Amino acid sequence: MGAVPPPAAPHAPEPRPLDVRWIHGSPSAKHNTDPDIQVHWYDGHTVVLRQNKAVDYEAPFLFLLFGADRAVLVDTGATASPDFFPLRRVVDGLVAEWRARHPREAYELLVLHTHGHGDHVAGDGQFADRPDTTVVGADRAAAWAFFGFDEDPDAIAEVDLGGRVLECLATPGHHEAAVTYYDPWTGLLLTGDTVYPGRLYIADWASFTRTIDRLIAFSESRPVTHVLGCHIEMTTRPGVDYPIRTTYQPDEPPLELTTGHLREIRAAIEEIGDRTGRHAYRDFVICRGDG
Repeated sequence: MGAVPPPAAPHAPEPRPLDVRWIHGSPSAKHNTDPDIQVHWYDGHTVVLRQNKAVDYEAPFLFLLFGADRAVLVDTGATASPDFFPLRRVVDGLVAEWRARHPREAYELLVLHTHGHGDHVAGDGQFADRPDTTVVGADRAAAWAFFGFDEDPDAIAEVDLGGRVLECLATPGHHEAAVTYYDPWTGLLLTGDTVYPGRLYIADWASFTRTIDRLIAFSESRPVTHVLGCHIEMTTRPGVDYPIRTTYQPDEPPLELTTGHLREIRAAIEEIGDRTGRHAYRDFVICRGDG
């Protein structure tokens, strides 16, 4: 099957630049000419998708990774209707494009999630009747049973796509069923809403602290090229975020963060201590409790 990645990259993955101008909404609906879903091929087997802010202000990022036997779609966006958010059609087109380059008779799709909030699961129904497709629920019971975290929440679960094996960690704090995915082929660490350039809403402070500690330790033993969360909410001005429900963000920083940001978040946790509320830092805002 040619260039499909082996089970583990034979050398440290090279960080590819994400020098892409993400769609970020428009000043008014009538001026919106961007697609409902932006497609960026990070490499020949990895796609980053972004929902248009003009469709939903959350504008989450989704990830489609191809292996020899199946692809995985991580998250399904903030909009259910295929008329306004044609995720199934876009994914089917990308799968067809990939299979045209790598012909095979059968090919499966696995749908997983970073967590169960509505802006990450709304499109699940579009895949309910798709052939050769498994949609794993994003609630804690379904997701953690799939990964085996219900028996061992500290396990590192593996999801084999065929020649490409993802490592998966339970990372609660923002959401009780949050999962982080590491792809050894690209070195991408997909952190959902746990870590991203925006407002980090913490539902469980103790769990979030343990999660950040775990991600730091995990990344110390693996080559992480980029830390990719699911939103951009900051501006390019340090410590300044866009207001909630903003539908036009022309001054966005890059999506990608680094493992150094994990340490910055850990230092912020220590600095915040027992204080609830909103705490702004250069590249993120920590919102604890009712903040």
